[in-house]
Amino acid sequence: MSAARRQSEAVRARASATRAALVAAAVDVLRTEGFAAATARHLAERAGCNQGLVFYHFGTVNKLLLAAMDEVSAERRARYDAATAAVRSPSELVELAVRIFSEDIASGDAALLVEMIAGSVSTPELGAAVRVRVEPWSEFATDALRSAFSSSPLLGLVGAEELADAVVALYLGLELLSHLDGDTTKAIAVFEKARSLSALADLLAPATETESHNGAARPPRDQ
Repeated sequence: MSAARRQSEAVRARASATRAALVAAAVDVLRTEGFAAATARHLAERAGCNQGLVFYHFGTVNKLLLAAMDEVSAERRARYDAATAAVRSPSELVELAVRIFSEDIASGDAALLVEMIAGSVSTPELGAAVRVRVEPWSEFATDALRSAFSSSPLLGLVGAEELADAVVALYLGLELLSHLDGDTTKAIAVFEKARSLSALADLLAPATETESHNGAARPPRDQ
């Protein structure tokens, strides 16, 4: 390998490391200090680099914050896609929702999302970008609800898309309330109510479907 090529690769490696450090700093600041604290100077200090590199690599602070949002969303989506693949009933979906909410509160991922939404209120161009990034989560919730409630007549009473939007709004609202008073018990209490409703949905599912999930009814071996 020529000296020029080694030097070029070293420059690219440093640039990649700087970008990663800035994104990590943005994630951390949004989670722990909020949108207002995410200034170019503060993010650069957290990343251990010059403030000018924020603009060199991302163009604007908002684009850096969106990159942080994208990274966290990609990690969460990978985890949740794997988790929802195993869901077979309304009650299982509610249990997963409780786990997801608790994990997002503990990690600060939910706080990051709420901070980005709150910050975008006063910044129209950021608001449009954040909205685009929230929409896939409504689609994710719609797919999860359709899968979990496929054997229940309850989903027919309310459209899957409308219910998914309500779930996403509830998630954000509960996180905001938990963030404001530092208490998650009220949010968890809401999920306890959802547990009761999901148990009812399980009971209303066709018996053959429920038995199949529980292993009580199995097809003959030659099928």
